[in-house]
Amino acid sequence: MSDQRHNVRTPLKVRLRIEHPLHGEMLVSTRDISDTGVYILLDQAHDLLTIGERVSGQVQGLPMEAPILQLEVVRVELLGVGLRFIKD
Repeated sequence: MSDQRHNVRTPLKVRLRIEHPLHGEMLVSTRDISDTGVYILLDQAHDLLTIGERVSGQVQGLPMEAPILQLEVVRVELLGVGLRFIKD
């Protein structure tokens, strides 16, 4: 299967706080980021998140408080989840 992505991914490892309506708060690490989304590493991702679900996310550990972003699950794999930034 060929890679159909149109946006360049940049490797980026930061802590991200995810808020899920059913599962509550999760602290995860990112693997990479692009203009349209972010990939998070999450054990048992297939048990926690499903395609189409929406979560909020906030980068942790910055010198100032990061904005809270809305994200949609677009890919679920054994090692993690692809999230798309939702633009209002």
